[in-house]
Amino acid sequence: MKSLETAGGLIGRTVERVEDAGLLTGRGRYIDDLPVRRDTAHLAILRSPHGHAQIRAINTSAASALPGVSAVLTGDDVARLTRSMTVGVKANVECWPIARDRVRYVGEPVALVVAENRYVAEDALDLIEVEYETLVAIVDPERALATDAPVLHPSLGTNLINERSFRYGDPEAALATADHRISIRIAYPRNSCTPIETYGVIAEYDPGEDAYDVTANFQGPFSIHAVISRALNVPGNRMRLRTPPDSGGSFGIKQGVFPYVILAAVAARVAGRPVKWIEDRLEHLTASVSATNRVTTLEAAVAADGRITALCWDQLEDCGAHLRAPEPATLYRMHGNMTGAYAIENVAIRNRVVLTNKTPTGLNRGFGGPQVYFALERLVHKIADELGLDRLQVIRRNLVPADAFPYRTATGGLLDSGDYQTAIDRACAEGGLEALRLRRDQARAEGRLYGIGYATVVEPSVSNMGYITTVLTPEERAKAGPKNGAQSVATVAIDPLGSVTVKVASVPQGQGHRTVLAQVVAERLGLPLEAVRVNTELDTARDAWSIASGNYASRFAAAVAGAAALAADRIRDRLAAIAASQLNVKADRIDFKAGKLFDRANPDNAISFGRVAAASHWAPGTLPDGTGQTIRETVFWTPEQLEAPTAADGINSSLCHGFIFDICGVEIDRATGQVRIDRYVTMHDCGRILHPGMVDGQVRGGFAQAIGAALYEEYAYGGDGSFLTGTLADYLIPTVMETPEPLILHHETPSPFTPLGAKGVGEGNCMSTPVCIANAVADALGVEDIRLPLSPSRVSEWLYGEERPPSRPQDSTPVATGASGERLLTGSGSADVVATRESVWTMLLDPNTLKAIIPGAHEVRKVSDTHFRAEVTLGIGPVKGRYRADIRLSDMVAPEAVTLSGGTEGALGSGRGTGRVTLTETANGTRIDYRYEAAIGGKVASVGGRLLDGAARVVIGQFFQALARHAGGGGPPSAAAGFTQRLLSLFRRRR
Repeated sequence: MKSLETAGGLIGRTVERVEDAGLLTGRGRYIDDLPVRRDTAHLAILRSPHGHAQIRAINTSAASALPGVSAVLTGDDVARLTRSMTVGVKANVECWPIARDRVRYVGEPVALVVAENRYVAEDALDLIEVEYETLVAIVDPERALATDAPVLHPSLGTNLINERSFRYGDPEAALATADHRISIRIAYPRNSCTPIETYGVIAEYDPGEDAYDVTANFQGPFSIHAVISRALNVPGNRMRLRTPPDSGGSFGIKQGVFPYVILAAVAARVAGRPVKWIEDRLEHLTASVSATNRVTTLEAAVAADGRITALCWDQLEDCGAHLRAPEPATLYRMHGNMTGAYAIENVAIRNRVVLTNKTPTGLNRGFGGPQVYFALERLVHKIADELGLDRLQVIRRNLVPADAFPYRTATGGLLDSGDYQTAIDRACAEGGLEALRLRRDQARAEGRLYGIGYATVVEPSVSNMGYITTVLTPEERAKAGPKNGAQSVATVAIDPLGSVTVKVASVPQGQGHRTVLAQVVAERLGLPLEAVRVNTELDTARDAWSIASGNYASRFAAAVAGAAALAADRIRDRLAAIAASQLNVKADRIDFKAGKLFDRANPDNAISFGRVAAASHWAPGTLPDGTGQTIRETVFWTPEQLEAPTAADGINSSLCHGFIFDICGVEIDRATGQVRIDRYVTMHDCGRILHPGMVDGQVRGGFAQAIGAALYEEYAYGGDGSFLTGTLADYLIPTVMETPEPLILHHETPSPFTPLGAKGVGEGNCMSTPVCIANAVADALGVEDIRLPLSPSRVSEWLYGEERPPSRPQDSTPVATGASGERLLTGSGSADVVATRESVWTMLLDPNTLKAIIPGAHEVRKVSDTHFRAEVTLGIGPVKGRYRADIRLSDMVAPEAVTLSGGTEGALGSGRGTGRVTLTETANGTRIDYRYEAAIGGKVASVGGRLLDGAARVVIGQFFQALARHAGGGGPPSAAAGFTQRLLSLFRRRR
């Protein structure tokens, strides 16, 4: 379409943000600030401590009996009132928001408690007893495809849930005749965005209407509304979804709140009262959605001059334990852009989606882009190195020419506009590339490690609703019916006093919707900014919206603001007709400015905007024939360029395509391996810029998150499926101190496909910055296999190889691990106690004594003479958590020896083991000898080997110290002190 002309007034100016006054003075209204009914209960969720386990039994009776508890629900209770959530591909698998027969990732919901407050609900969780049978977990996506790999979903029979292959042009011929075939393999890690505000849901059920009313800090897309409604077994009009006025960030992550919407809604139904749930930070890190990790093998056919003639992609996508909607969106969102900014005519793609024992994945800022561009831009870097060419020269040689736009990519994408060569020229000149090269040469001459990296990225925005159907075969798509488009909706309304209100179905998470929409509509109607008020709260029961509505894929400026401009223009045309009849001129001579409508040829011939705008309210009979009302105008807009996938699997997966070219200079500390960004230049073409200040803010925000992905952030899992980065002490996020100041440059080529010529800009640096930094590190070190995050420890491996042996002799016993990835511990020791064997034996069998002497014990219950249960809190180094221990006695020879066996379980890990305790009479009392074998799983198993082994000895030492104190009674202080010193000396030595 032809872009609307702007009057050069408000659009394109950095005006003060309307939102800031309330947010900066603490008057934001987030979901936890909203008033609720007086009888609102609170929800808490019991989560799995295991990565993979069969649920043998759940006992909720004690939790249900706790005063203040309204309801306790298990997976079967939820299933009776819901049905399996929609899965994005055709597969024989169910997807529930809560575990039923087995748990498949650490943090998966196992039971729900509704209570009068969160404190009681959390206490009730501790009373729920779950009997698990641990299963072998799988966390490596390649290993998950092995024939002997444990299968997550028995009904599926495999961990491969979807596979498709695509072919465009003749890639085989291009490879066969190429001067060079160059390939690269990339294992892109799993990471996530961490908004300041976590998930939140307030749910209510109306039994008379069989209807749900839910408020959630949900960003859309509203295709998920249909998933929620179906899961709750109600029509869409009985599932009301509302959003709070403010949201503390999302970056795609809050799309993943929808399973909790279902759980809270069911909990409200069972409890018979409204239910509120606010996720805590540990829950969010452990069990909210993350980006996918992906293994990519990419091969290129390359001419002698560096020209790429074909690309062959093999992508293995790890979507975690369940394929939840809208996945596998991350894999297919970039399908039309697999050639990036380059003119490459031949492409082959193999896509596989695999399930592993990790949290299910979802939208994450830049979703799909970081994984694609890391492989593509690392390959371009390698091509230049292997051919002995300048890297920037290889980039330039492959770019889409400026005169080729709109340019159709091999896979079906339609690049709307651009001038990539000019943008790169400007970035190099204005960004000081030559000076940066001199700085690198000087640093290297001094023996320092310095490198320069580049990244060239096409940033897609305004997703085609049909792109996800590319995962289906053409035959399956034909049977299901076409899906395509990107419908946006905006309403402009005028009240009886002539005031203007704008309403859109796009939920902001800090992008400045209210300011930009006010700018757009005020300019179209010739009003000051403050004359327009914008409402961005959404209510599906009252507002205009569509399945494509929401705030995702950087669609606000291009689609939502464009729809608002179209709605304003429709009212503007009718207002011009009304004013023309009153001013006795033709409508095409009417201009809008400074709150007036006037004759362009005679500005004194004018009438106030308020008088004309309110005419439909006060005097509808005076409106000229055929003019229509000017009270409200709603526009639903979808671009014609977003068509359904073709029979040949071509798909224009996004409407707009911005352009980014980044230059990065880094220096690496030889001693520590730390990467320091010396200079960062980022050039953006996001079409017409509506608000320069907020565009730069979006770039800075994306850049900061990309710094995290490049240098700090990674979701790490143990071999047993345990989640190892479940706190902000483990999952490192850059602060302002670690984020350098980038030089931001702009080059505008307005899009011909959007009403205002704008394109998206919110995600680009999440796609470009990680690989730009990686290319700079590769340049500095001369290393090909660059893996993220570029932490000092990882960089040091490339610098120095294997860790050097210690200067002092150390125990070289290797760390033993079990088949399921658990850590195996063994140990033995002895202690002298001033007491008879009989008294020591009696104490070992007395629950009150055990409670007093077991470190961190809250309670010890005697189930039978040979069976005890204990609740303990233990800290091992940085890891502290509450555990439930089940202990059984066997091989008892009173009062000489006993075998203890059992297990412990808690949110931070689990353990199982056996120990033999022997009591021998001595001249001064009794000598206790013990030996143990234990297997530790979960987060505690990630603690360093020496620390964990030492901690085990310390904990056991604390037990025997306490036993000695009890057995020694009121002995002399000096004797007690001497015993303590001997015991500490004993446990300092490695057994």
